[in-house]
Amino acid sequence: MTAQILIWMLSILVLTVTMGGMVFTLISNQSLDRQYQLRALGIAASVSQMPQVRAALQAGDPQHTIQWLAAGVVDAAQPAYVVVTDSSGVRFSHPNPALIGQQLEEPVAVLDGQTHLGVNAGSLGTSANAKVPVRSGDGSIIGQVSVGILVTTEQGDQIREVWLIVGFSAAVLALGVLGSLLLARRIKRVTFDLEPAEIASLLQEREALLHGIREAVVGLDDDGLVTLINEEARRLLNAEPAVVGKPVTDLVPPGRLRDLLTGALPGADQVALTADSLLVVNRMPVVLAGRSIGSVVTIRDRTETEALIRDLHSVHGLMDAMRALEHEYANRLHVVAGLLEMGEHSKARNYVSQISDTSRSLGEGLRGRIAPPELAALLLAKITVAAEQDVLISVTEDSRLHQTTVSHHALLTIVGNLLDNAVDALANTPMPRLVTIQLDDADGVFVAVRDNGAGVPAHSIDHVLVDGYTTKEARPGMRRGIGLALVSRIVRRAAGTLDVFPGPGGHFEVWLPADPQAPGPNDEEVQ
Repeated sequence: MTAQILIWMLSILVLTVTMGGMVFTLISNQSLDRQYQLRALGIAASVSQMPQVRAALQAGDPQHTIQWLAAGVVDAAQPAYVVVTDSSGVRFSHPNPALIGQQLEEPVAVLDGQTHLGVNAGSLGTSANAKVPVRSGDGSIIGQVSVGILVTTEQGDQIREVWLIVGFSAAVLALGVLGSLLLARRIKRVTFDLEPAEIASLLQEREALLHGIREAVVGLDDDGLVTLINEEARRLLNAEPAVVGKPVTDLVPPGRLRDLLTGALPGADQVALTADSLLVVNRMPVVLAGRSIGSVVTIRDRTETEALIRDLHSVHGLMDAMRALEHEYANRLHVVAGLLEMGEHSKARNYVSQISDTSRSLGEGLRGRIAPPELAALLLAKITVAAEQDVLISVTEDSRLHQTTVSHHALLTIVGNLLDNAVDALANTPMPRLVTIQLDDADGVFVAVRDNGAGVPAHSIDHVLVDGYTTKEARPGMRRGIGLALVSRIVRRAAGTLDVFPGPGGHFEVWLPADPQAPGPNDEEVQ
């Protein structure tokens, strides 16, 4: 491709310079013709104004004054000839003395009172000439002065002009060749030495790949401008149709997602929470031939997957709790069987009644104070699962929650995440490990969760609600730094408040307004 570009550029340059030189030569020749004609006109006008010439013409020039004057003009101005005739065409001066006194072969041209310019063939050869009338004192035409400059003289000047044109054209051609070589080298470097057919093939493959995958892709150059974006990326980022060529900062508002797109936050599989989705972002630099040409950002929608993982984690927790309860009940049955074997029937009866009342009272106590059955079941499950981790979750005695217009699903997400965070925070801490939850619906819905762990450091208060921020080790298959950010998003969308208090001891308070227009029980949130 480079050779083709060079050949075409040189061909165009040669053609352009040749045509330009020809046009310039033609214009220069025409200009020279006109200049020599005007020069001849000036000499002829000067001779026609000489009083000696007028007087000699009127007297018939008996002293041959006109020939002498004409010879002096030829020596001084260097025309080819100065011919003076009377009104009838009889010559009074001529370079060839033998023609003096002879009649002109052509009519006297100035009898019309005008000057005449032209290029004509004469006895001395082709010349650029001018013919001027000679007038007497009363203005009548008494003769004609004809001055000519031979074409051979003009051609010498034309040859010099042509050589100047040739030199200039050669310089332009040399610069054109150099420019063509530099341009070809630049094109070769920019296109990575690919042929046009290869570039077209790569473009087709890129378009097919870009819009054929379900993963969101955003291409950026070194200046942070969007170079490509597929439909999935437009959907996840709520981008406008015409975003190519705009800064990536125009795609999303300030926040964690923008920092991940711009590379301000490095790292692989970084989590970002938007108003509608949970996204996993990866940003990779692109380097070709040792040069950075930008970066590619891939975005995956993990909203449903993360919800399933969290649900599965909860199910696993319940299964572990049930497995532990199975062992506990097996031990209790062994106690009952032993008592019966020893004949202690009354003690066996009392033991069975005691453990039955304890289990039933916990569930009935929650159900009596917490009206939404889903929330009561969630609390009971969390209490059971936490007990297996040697964490005691207790619902305060003053907790009351009747049916509310606040979305039950949102409430379950808030309570579940706050309790999970509290239980996780107490892992590997000294006994006792205590978590309390307080619920109240006197004015909207109030939820307070406290634990006796280390709590949130004062310097982390402003960061703990940011999606992706965590101080805990990652659990297999589950991403950290999402729970509190999700709670914050739900609270913000419900026009509520979320307060985080510094440690020691974890302390989170949530208030949701009792708004009839708030999301209903069927609204879905990411868990």
